[in-house]
Amino acid sequence: MALTRDFRETVQARVESATPPSEKGLLSEAIESLLSGEVTLGKELLRDYINATVGFPKLAAHTKIHVKTLHQMFGPERESNR
Repeated sequence: MALTRDFRETVQARVESATPPSEKGLLSEAIESLLSGEVTLGKELLRDYINATVGFPKLAAHTKIHVKTLHQMFGPERESNR
């Protein structure tokens, strides 16, 4: 399910207005989801965390990975044409 821009803005506003432990909580929840095998949820939470904190353009500059590639890495899985 694609997230709407309004939802992303809501998450970003919530994290920006929250104290740093809330940001850590979102990151912890994302990591716990990934470790427990809930990859889709973990990637969604990481995407929300990135959007709410540094943003994809700044992350791309720091990692030297193209923004589009980062969006694909943290985006929903697509079925291949087999």
